[in-house]
Amino acid sequence: MSDHACGSCSSSGSGCSSSGCSSEGCKPEDMKLQKALSRIKHKIVVISGKGGVGKSTVATNIAVALSLAGKQVGLLDVDVHGPSVPRLLSLQDQKPHIGHEVIEPISWSSNLWVMSLGFMLPSKDDPVIWRGPVKIGLIKQFVQDVAWNDLDFLVVDCPPGTGDEPLSALQTLGQDAHAVIVTTPQGVAIDDVRRSVNFCKQVGNPVLGIIENMSGFVCPDCGNVHDIFNSGGGEELAKETGVKFLGRIPLDPEVGRSGDEGYPIIRTDHESPTGKALNTIIKPMLNLTETLQENNEMPKPEELQAKNGMIRIAVPVAAGKLCMHFGHCEQFALMDVDVATKGIVATNMETPPPHEPGVLPKWIADQGVQLVLAGGMGSRAQSLFTDAGVKVIVGSPAEAPENVVSSYLAGTLQTGSNTCDH
Repeated sequence: MSDHACGSCSSSGSGCSSSGCSSEGCKPEDMKLQKALSRIKHKIVVISGKGGVGKSTVATNIAVALSLAGKQVGLLDVDVHGPSVPRLLSLQDQKPHIGHEVIEPISWSSNLWVMSLGFMLPSKDDPVIWRGPVKIGLIKQFVQDVAWNDLDFLVVDCPPGTGDEPLSALQTLGQDAHAVIVTTPQGVAIDDVRRSVNFCKQVGNPVLGIIENMSGFVCPDCGNVHDIFNSGGGEELAKETGVKFLGRIPLDPEVGRSGDEGYPIIRTDHESPTGKALNTIIKPMLNLTETLQENNEMPKPEELQAKNGMIRIAVPVAAGKLCMHFGHCEQFALMDVDVATKGIVATNMETPPPHEPGVLPKWIADQGVQLVLAGGMGSRAQSLFTDAGVKVIVGSPAEAPENVVSSYLAGTLQTGSNTCDH
């Protein structure tokens, strides 16, 4: 374990994902990657241990559905040997503009941008004969050199298995990237997909859930769904492995037609069984945005859960002022406040435990803190504070902690942008 780890990041050492991190543990060549990651709020990596389960179609429709929900979305196809996203979106004739150290993604809509190796091949018939290190380098380049700008979601379509591409995608994006695992109902697929769940647990990435694709057949004549394969295998696997079951997508002839013709079915038919299934599946992904406390209104002191009329507010401090990067603070100012008088009763300076991922939110909660006033804080840390019942205000100014808290209590605290938004 490296000596350096940002408390609000999901990795340590050279893999630090804290924007603006100046620690010697971060290699200069990694800073560009961390800057790119700092502009992506949520990463969804779509994987499967089995080929032929419709993973690329699912990933594409998830990305389109999120964009139709008003989110800014990037869709990254890292299936080096079989890039199919360009065809699924009827973009196979597009070529990205490549400038000095930057690649412009292809715009599918005002909310969705796409990148794939398929855009760069001279011919669609050209095979890609690459060894692992080259593929790993390409995935990293597609994250750090593509001008994704500010994204609510980056959806990554990986090839099947648990090899170089899925591993590299998860390691590049960091441990706050969520995996979505696609299977079909048959036992032979379930066996392979079970390995994908264990793969994610071993590399330390959370599994957002399992999707059972091709679950039942949508009759083109009557519209009813009939089981032609075994059904329920994906849900049983989710129960067995302790992960969420996101839903079933039926085997729909219209999905095959839409893939061949290059239009995502979620855009054309919301009311079909397939469209309804996809809209249900993206709800847990949209719910991820609700864990970002920066999206919520600033809580008033009287709205916090006071104990005997008192609340405790924590401010990360470095060099006597509020530390703009939550995980880099030297101490925390813990201030006890009388809710009735809105006055600071006592201030204690406490040294936090080592800045390992996920440690600070638990430590803060154990101190009886109801509110944290921070400059910058990553999305993963915000989510952990949400789980612990602690409110967070980001974008607070780099001033003396007493001044910051006094401004908050007076209702005059002016907040800016999140300086550690990842």
